[in-house]
Amino acid sequence: MSGARVATPVETQGDPLRVMICDDSAVIRSVIGRMLERDAGLRVVARAANGVQAIEEIRRAAQTQPIDVLVLDIEMPVMDGLAALPHLLQADPALRVIMASTLTTRGGDVAMQALRLGAADYLPKPTATGIAGDTTFERELLLKVNGLGRMRRRGARAAAPHAATPTPASRLALRPVARLAPRLLAIGSSTGGPQALFTLVQALGTKLSVPVVLTQHMPATFTPILAQHIARLGGLSCSEAVDGEALRNGHIHLAPGDRHLLIVNRAGGLHARLTSDPPENFCRPAVDPMLRSAAIAAEGRVLVAMLTGMGHDGLAGTRAVIEAGGAAIAQDEASSVVWGMPGAIAQAGLCQAVLPLAQIAGRLREMLGA
Repeated sequence: MSGARVATPVETQGDPLRVMICDDSAVIRSVIGRMLERDAGLRVVARAANGVQAIEEIRRAAQTQPIDVLVLDIEMPVMDGLAALPHLLQADPALRVIMASTLTTRGGDVAMQALRLGAADYLPKPTATGIAGDTTFERELLLKVNGLGRMRRRGARAAAPHAATPTPASRLALRPVARLAPRLLAIGSSTGGPQALFTLVQALGTKLSVPVVLTQHMPATFTPILAQHIARLGGLSCSEAVDGEALRNGHIHLAPGDRHLLIVNRAGGLHARLTSDPPENFCRPAVDPMLRSAAIAAEGRVLVAMLTGMGHDGLAGTRAVIEAGGAAIAQDEASSVVWGMPGAIAQAGLCQAVLPLAQIAGRLREMLGA
C-alpha cells in the first residue's frame, strides 16, 4: 500500500518475539502454543493448518510486522511443510523456520532436506498423545525459538544504518597458537548444529590431511541421515563411526545416536571406539568423552571446533585437549543459535579464536596447514 509505514524487527527489538505455528493438528497447535506463551518473551501471533495458510499469513505479516519464527509441521494436507518452505522464505527471506518432524527415518530425512533448502533448524516432534507432558520437547522448543528469534532481530539491527555489531572475541582472553601440528580435527555441536555443520563442511573443501570426528547431540534415528546429508554436500566424505574402525584422513566419523564416540591409539594409528557408558551432561553421545579420549590418543595434537549448542558439554574435554597441547576455536555468539557450548570454552579462556560461523573453516584450514 502506498504511504503505509512498514514495521521492522529493528523497531520492535524490545518486544516479545513473534511466533507462528503451522500444524494440521489442532491439538498440537494448542499444546505448542501454551508452551510458547509460558515464556514472557514470546508471543504466538498466528496459527495455520497447512502450508497454503502459512504462506498467506507470512506474506501479510511481512507488510506490517514480520513474524520472527515459524514452527512448521512437515506432513500436512493441501500443502506440506517441505513444499511450502521455499514460498515462505521468498515471502520473508529473514524468517527463521523450525521444521517439526516425527522421530522416524522419513521425518529425519525430510528435516535434513529442509535444512539444506533454508530452514533454520529442526525439532523432533512427539505424537499428539505424548507431546503435552514432554519436558524435553518443550525445553528444545523454547531454546530454539528464542535463539533463532534473537538471531533474526540481531541481523535486522546489524543491517540498520550505523548499527554496531558486537564482537565478543574482543572481550575474551585468547590463547596463543598451539605449537604442535594437529593430528585430528574434533567438532562438537548441539542446538542449531545441523545447519551450522552444513555451512562449515561445505567451506572446508574436499581434502583435509587429518581425520575428523564429530559429536552432534541428536536422536539415534537421525544420525545416519545427518551423515548421509553431510556426505551429499560434495565436500568431505562422512559416515557414522563404526566400533574399531581406523580413522581416515579427510573423512568425517560421526558419533551414532545413543553411543559415545571415543578415540583410541592402536599401533600408532587412531581408531574409533563406541560405548554405551552413562550419559554425560545429560547427553549420549556427548562431546566431553570424545575430546578427553582424543587428547590422550593423539597426544594433545587435536584441533577442536565448538559450534552452537546449549549447556557446557565439551568444556571439560576442551580443557583436557588444551592442557595436552592442543588448540580450540569457538563459534561466536552472534552466529550461534545458543551460545552455550562455544560460549563455555570461550569464556574459560581455552580458545585460540572466537569467530563467526562463516570464518571458522578458513581458520581451521590454516591451523591444519591445508
